[in-house]
Amino acid sequence: MNKQWSEFLQSRPDAISDPQAACALNDLSHLGLIQVDGEDALEFLQGQMTNDMREVNEQHSNLSGWCTAKGRMLANFRVFRMAGAYYLQTPLANIDSVMKRLGMFVLMAKVTLTDASDQLARFGLTGDCAESLLDSRFPKIPACQNGAIEHNDVLLIRMPGPNLRYELVGPASELIRLWEDFESKAIRLDRNYWALQEIRAGIPTVFPETTETFIPQMVNMQLTDGVSFTKGCYTGQEIVARMQYLGKLKRRMYLTHVKAETAPRPGDELFAEDSSSGQGTGKVVDAQAAVDGYDMLAVIEIESAENKTVHLGENGPVVEISELPYEFASESG
Repeated sequence: MNKQWSEFLQSRPDAISDPQAACALNDLSHLGLIQVDGEDALEFLQGQMTNDMREVNEQHSNLSGWCTAKGRMLANFRVFRMAGAYYLQTPLANIDSVMKRLGMFVLMAKVTLTDASDQLARFGLTGDCAESLLDSRFPKIPACQNGAIEHNDVLLIRMPGPNLRYELVGPASELIRLWEDFESKAIRLDRNYWALQEIRAGIPTVFPETTETFIPQMVNMQLTDGVSFTKGCYTGQEIVARMQYLGKLKRRMYLTHVKAETAPRPGDELFAEDSSSGQGTGKVVDAQAAVDGYDMLAVIEIESAENKTVHLGENGPVVEISELPYEFASESG
């Protein structure tokens, strides 16, 4: 974490847990940043990421996956651009492995990869209060999800989901001033609240426990501006495209709720007695505490999900299927 930002946060009231907060501030230092810079940065990323990097600029960010040659996701990112450089945001636990493996593909390209996790501060602002708090500090507010605007060295990104939610990225000194302006109206919550909003938005996160587990369509990346099918070749593209146009998706990601005694973890197994697959019924993508249990994203066999027979663990509690904020695509698409 940036030292100046860390010292500032230590001087503020401690973060609390409140999944129902109406106006929330979240430090996002649990997310890491990789800066991708250089003359060939765009071409390099275009050959690695599932989404079209030509669409990423100071007015638009996107989600993107990074796959093996077999189409299995090694990680996924929120990708944005600031001051001419690209940034890949992913859980801090992914940074070392991504830096090492991504660096193997640089070869002779004029590209520099830098762990920028401590260089820029970041925080989230969630709730109906967000627009009124931001309105007097930015010349305009992004109207569309994934839209962005850069002002006074701070990038403001509108995040997807049913709740108004924004991420702010910039130098610690600028974000400190903004945080001080906002904290009289917003409650400082722990990192779990931000993760809960991602879950409710139907936005998947690949953690070390689930690396190489999912193809992009299993976690609905094609439904959340996370995959381009027109950009051309990238690592794993053949498999991803084949599933989109020729395959039949047998499992996909659902928003669920479970009344469990202990918190589900990424990679935890799901079970169903009627499962017709020898590969298991499904796996937890992420879960966070909510009212009366845990809200959870889980990749589940479509047949089992439709039969509502899914359990967390072999003899665990029933997994209740909820409504995502977006619709599923055609079964064969």
